[in-house]
Amino acid sequence: MDRIILYKLERTDIRISMEMYFNKESQLIFDGCDIGKTVDDCWGGSDYEYTYTITPVEVEKFYPIFNLKAGDKTGLLHSIQNNFSVNEAYSLFGEFMDKNSIIYDSFTY
Repeated sequence: MDRIILYKLERTDIRISMEMYFNKESQLIFDGCDIGKTVDDCWGGSDYEYTYTITPVEVEKFYPIFNLKAGDKTGLLHSIQNNFSVNEAYSLFGEFMDKNSIIYDSFTY
């Protein structure tokens, strides 16, 4: 299955990676990780991980929002990439889901 990169940054003090993909259960996954000295200075640990998991039933709500044919997973990933490819993607995507009444699970570590 396709995996898209929403945002990636590599500097000596920090590495940021945010990706989206569908898992084997057809859940939409937002997977992010920040690693480095900047993270340690802010959070007291060398890495910060954050994830959204959206069930297949909730994923269906995205297709009409982006004017896509139901089940067009590749199109959905690219539409999300076109709208959320910034450093603030995690926050903005969460706000977008809240605004559109899309239920999701979130995890940060």
